Amino acid sequence: MYYIGVDLGTSAVKLLLMKEGGTIEKIVSREYPLSFPKPGWSEQAPEDWIAAVKDGIRELTAEIDRTQVAGIGAGGQMHGLVILDAEDRVIRPAILWNDGRTGEETDYLNREIGTEKLVKRTGNIAFAGFTAPKLLWLRRHEPENFARIAKVMLPKDYVNYMLTGVHCSDYSDASGMLLLNVKDRCWSPEMLELCGLTEAQMPRLFESYETVGTLKREIAEELDLPETVRVAAGAGDNAAAAVGTAAVGEGACNLSLGTSGTLFISSDGYKADDGSSALHAFAHADGSYHLMGCMLSAASCNKWWLEEILKTKDYGAEQAGIKEERLGRNHVYYLPYLMGERAPHNDPMARSCFIGMTMDSTREDLSQAVLEGVVFGLRDSLEAAKKLGIRVQTSMICGGGSKSPLWQKICADILNLTLTIPETEQGPGYGGAILAAVACGAYPSVVDAAKALVRVSKTVEPDPEAAARYEERYKTWHKLYPALKDCFREL
Repeated sequence: MYYIGVDLGTSAVKLLLMKEGGTIEKIVSREYPLSFPKPGWSEQAPEDWIAAVKDGIRELTAEIDRTQVAGIGAGGQMHGLVILDAEDRVIRPAILWNDGRTGEETDYLNREIGTEKLVKRTGNIAFAGFTAPKLLWLRRHEPENFARIAKVMLPKDYVNYMLTGVHCSDYSDASGMLLLNVKDRCWSPEMLELCGLTEAQMPRLFESYETVGTLKREIAEELDLPETVRVAAGAGDNAAAAVGTAAVGEGACNLSLGTSGTLFISSDGYKADDGSSALHAFAHADGSYHLMGCMLSAASCNKWWLEEILKTKDYGAEQAGIKEERLGRNHVYYLPYLMGERAPHNDPMARSCFIGMTMDSTREDLSQAVLEGVVFGLRDSLEAAKKLGIRVQTSMICGGGSKSPLWQKICADILNLTLTIPETEQGPGYGGAILAAVACGAYPSVVDAAKALVRVSKTVEPDPEAAARYEERYKTWHKLYPALKDCFREL
């Protein structure tokens, strides 16, 4: 049997075909446009997602016996606001996770409602990218559109609806809306009332590995697939990526060095901080929970530095001069806040900078500082998790940045963790395919499926001496943001 994994990203959808046993048979992708109607805004047409998914599925399955396709599962960009009217038509373009228009609404939620109440109701504080602030913005600025809302959905859930006709969401993705009581796994009546919504306007909630429905007849005919193909509820992109790297079960950890960066820690029980560290307390795709620290700029910092500033795309050559003996000895520091920051500062005004340069600073020093600064930012989230009594000794690592052996080594040393690199690193798409396999009954649980299908190709151990040097460097780096915070606001 075959399982299709869908990675619904911000600029493109990537689909993969997984065979029984975990082998990836084929990968295809389809791009779609982003719209920036005003500075800081980010929107997308939901219709483009489903068109890209259907076109991609046709190519993905062109050379196989399509009757052997058993299930589809998706991991998707989180937080995006998709609104449908009473006829299930899209009312306006989706407002995406990286849209920054909701500063006033976010401040209102955190200051006027209060972080203590928000954490009690949802497990989380408000961020500009979350869905609830978008709804408040919509009610204030587009009341005619707000009044037409019959269903509120998330990006991948709209795709699932178009495939099955079921208004659905999963707990992991819904956790990022600030509308879900994460601990009790139900919609928060207080938050719905605050946003002017009723539970009838919200999708039905499923576990990520549950079947929400099968393909609608017209979709099955259009794609030449059986109507019996099961569609799993799927998961938010980070939870799906964690499944795809076997970061499931108590204490399992996944470090992602993608455009944004995340430290994802799985937990059997619900844990949430008081909101001060900006860690997300979300439901996990395996049926449990997770804590996640998210930084907005990770591998994108390195891309910006190399391609925009140094005008090169030869990443390997740029890192060649950074030898292991230099690790933990760099006198240049870098703050990775190109787009503001989430964890642990929740500060959209934070900015990126280099500090510590002298006449003998070199190009390699600055390139190394960028790599180190990103990992120091992730270390902040690890320290916040430690304060909650969570202990992590090993972590999977994935994302585009994880392909660099140098960055792998820097991560292991700064975080002082043993890192494992998966043999198949396809992020949310692979996790989506695994969830589809569980939904189809191929495995009894997500944990069983992940352990059976995810294999390790390499292990990177921290060097005790380099880790000790980085411990001192981190203490210095950690003082920089508080010292510069007021300056960032003036800028």
